[in-house]
Amino acid sequence: MVLRDNKGEIVTLLHNDIIKLIPHRHPFLLIDKVTNIIINKSITGVKAVTFNEPFFPGHFPDHPVMPGVLILESMAQTAACLVSYEDHSLSLDSLVFFTGVEKAKFRKPVTPGHELFLKINLITNKRTLYKFNGEAFVQNQLVASSEFSAMLVNQEKAK
Repeated sequence: MVLRDNKGEIVTLLHNDIIKLIPHRHPFLLIDKVTNIIINKSITGVKAVTFNEPFFPGHFPDHPVMPGVLILESMAQTAACLVSYEDHSLSLDSLVFFTGVEKAKFRKPVTPGHELFLKINLITNKRTLYKFNGEAFVQNQLVASSEFSAMLVNQEKAK
């Protein structure tokens, strides 16, 4: 069941909530809000893609396109919010690192003015290793998809 607050509204996490869950910061924080949280199951991230993104001047100046690898990173950040939201203590001393990307497909370009919806499902979780399925949509049209895995690593051990 999707998480709801005391008033029955669907829980939506905005910037200040997200930065308490994951270590990413501007210009590499690639999600603006998360919603539709189902603990240990799924989450939806939202990224408003604007012309002011730092990657657009070089990718590509006359035809700006969001790099596919950054769409995958947006999915991963959304997935990290799901993991950290379930156990807030993880965000205090752990980092989430990609361990694999499989079946990545990019179907349509994402350009300035698009709102990217990142629907993430947890496939498996074994101790500190997680596997997810992610789909990215613009106006209900699938633009990218992937399966990916990530591992929680203690910040001190990551040094």
